[in-house]
Amino acid sequence: MKKRDELMTVPDILEELGGISVRTFYRWREIGKFPAGFRLPNGDLRLYRSEFEAWLESLREAA
Repeated sequence: MKKRDELMTVPDILEELGGISVRTFYRWREIGKFPAGFRLPNGDLRLYRSEFEAWLESLREAA
């Protein structure tokens, strides 16, 4: 059975990134330095954990 990919909220993402500010997070999205994710019908942003982890790995490879 395939494991479902976790959906991360903005607070989840901020915590994983060591407490960056909400402003920094949205700025990174605005300038294309962070995966876009998607919005739910209620306007909340979500990102799949696998996309988040792939993004983090790409930063390691670029360093």
